[in-house]
This record gives sequence, C-alpha cells and structure tokens, in this order.
Amino acid sequence: MAKQKKTPRPKAETPKGFRDYFGADVAERKAMLDAIAKVYHLYGFESLESPAVETVEALGKFLPDVDRPNEGVFAWQEDDDGDWLALRYDLTAPLARVYAQHRNDLPTPYRRYAMGPVWRNEKPGPGRFRQFYQCDADTVGTASVAADAEICMMLADALEAVGIERGDYVIRVNNRKVLNGFFEGVLASDEGIRRALEDFEWVERTRGRVLRALDKHEKLGSFGVR
Repeated sequence: MAKQKKTPRPKAETPKGFRDYFGADVAERKAMLDAIAKVYHLYGFESLESPAVETVEALGKFLPDVDRPNEGVFAWQEDDDGDWLALRYDLTAPLARVYAQHRNDLPTPYRRYAMGPVWRNEKPGPGRFRQFYQCDADTVGTASVAADAEICMMLADALEAVGIERGDYVIRVNNRKVLNGFFEGVLASDEGIRRALEDFEWVERTRGRVLRALDKHEKLGSFGVR
C-alpha cells in the first residue's frame, strides 16, 4: 500500500510588501499620530473615519483588464453582477465620496483630517510597502489660497511636533495654477502663438515635456534633465 504524502505545513510568513509591528514600534507610531492629531485640532480640523473599503468607482479607479481587476488596488467583486469593492489606496478619494454624499450636512468650508492604513497592490521594494499609514488633512469648499497657506503652516507645525526641527525639512508646493501660468507665459510669446495656431498638438507635447522635466528634476537634478 502506497504511503500517503504528508500535507505540507503552511509557511508562517507575511505576504510580500507587508510587515509586522511589535510593541515599541506600535507605541512610537501611536505617540506620533497623537502629536500630529493635536496640531490638526489646534487648527480647527475635525477628524473623519471612513471605511477601509470603498467601491472601485468611488476610488476613481477603472479596471484596465477584466482578467486583472485588482490592478493597482486590492479589489474583488461581491457577485457576478455586483459592485467592485477595493481597499482604499489613499485617504483623499474617500473624502471626495464622503463630501459628495454628506455635503448638505457638512460645514462650508469643510476642514477635516484622517489617519489610517492604506493599501496599494503594487510591486514592493526597499521602503515601499503595500500597506502603510497616511496622515491626511484637507479643506473642501473654498477656492482661497489662504486655505493652502494654512495647510503649509499646519504641516510645518506637525513636523516639528514629532521632533523634526525647522531647517531640517522642506515643504514643496504643487499648484496647477502656477504651471498654467507658466504655460500661458510661453504661449504669449510671438513664437508660441504662431506654433499654437499652426499645431495645437504642439501645445500638448510641450506641456507634457515640461511636466516630465519638472518631475525628473525633482529626482535627478538639473544635470539629469539636460
């Protein structure tokens, strides 16, 4: 009589891109989050807790491949005709859903912060995990640049509250209005106007090249984008 093969024991290991956190790490993270939350409260922001799971539609993700519906996110379908659901990949997309759903019951402007884990179904690497924490703060319902300035001030105070001294950090501001103003300046030249009238696609190609150069400049410096 043939011997039955032993069923292999399941490996006791974390999936790729995930890790375990123990006592000291958990305590330090809690202390850091508490310090950041205290700063947010001082600025008048209120906390928001939303589900870890959202519809894929609400997250703004489309399904590029029906055979790989969880591309970029951890997603599943409740049944053959049901909605696609996914673990949130950041805390801003859920805010958009919350504000659209409850805007009549929320103050204007709505100033909220949220903290918690997010998940991304991407290839992990050094310092790049599939689950990590975000500390998000946003002001919704105002076009005033004062709200942007307040966020920068609050971020500086939050960094210093967790022990990062002024001068040891840099806050970079990304504003589409600044980029649009730059492109308007380029197109306002005689050559820019002539090219734009002759070839509108040139405008989009130029815009794309400039944006790529700015992105590379952040990573490679001036020499890397020459």
